[in-house]
Amino acid sequence: MKNKTLKSQVTLKPDVCGGKPCIRGTRIEIAVILDGLAEGMTESDIIDHYPQLTREDIRSALAYAAELSHESIWKAAVSA
Repeated sequence: MKNKTLKSQVTLKPDVCGGKPCIRGTRIEIAVILDGLAEGMTESDIIDHYPQLTREDIRSALAYAAELSHESIWKAAVSA
């Protein structure tokens, strides 16, 4: 699945989770998925905890985060 298709799974709606990015059709924030992965959870662990998610949803969260990091890379300050 291509990144554009993956990112289409991510929605931002002002009336859902305060406008924070979520997986389409859920109230599961992208940050929650990323936090789980950062803590060492596997895709299977996350799906066990949030059974409405799919592996593609988790990949969508990663694709969304990757895009944000590319867009914001020029904003990063370099410490001397």
